[in-house]
Amino acid sequence: MPSPTRRDSAWRVLLALLAALVAALALTPAPPERLSLGWDKINHLSAFGALAVCVMFGWRDAPVAQRAMLLALLAFGGAIELLQRYVPGRSAEWADLLADGIGIVAGALLALLARWWLRRRRGTQQSPP
Repeated sequence: MPSPTRRDSAWRVLLALLAALVAALALTPAPPERLSLGWDKINHLSAFGALAVCVMFGWRDAPVAQRAMLLALLAFGGAIELLQRYVPGRSAEWADLLADGIGIVAGALLALLARWWLRRRRGTQQSPP
């Protein structure tokens, strides 16, 4: 596997910071209401979508590592749900894990689309008219 570039490393650091934030918010008995998007499932979908985007850009030249990291994100979501059973005011829900999974798929697809668009855009800017 090629060594990560500075850009890859920045995405990986962002992934770690976002994962820590997601875990902190998910395992807090009463997270700040102003951070909510209005519906719990949208919160899950957007959080795990953002994490998946970080994975796709942080390991852009390592598709096997991308798949492993995306599966690790789903396991992370599952671990959060299990731990929430022990947090006052929280509960574990299969629907939350499903929203996490949908967010992971949506984030990965969005990142692939963005990478395709960026490559295409760079190609048209470099070619002569």
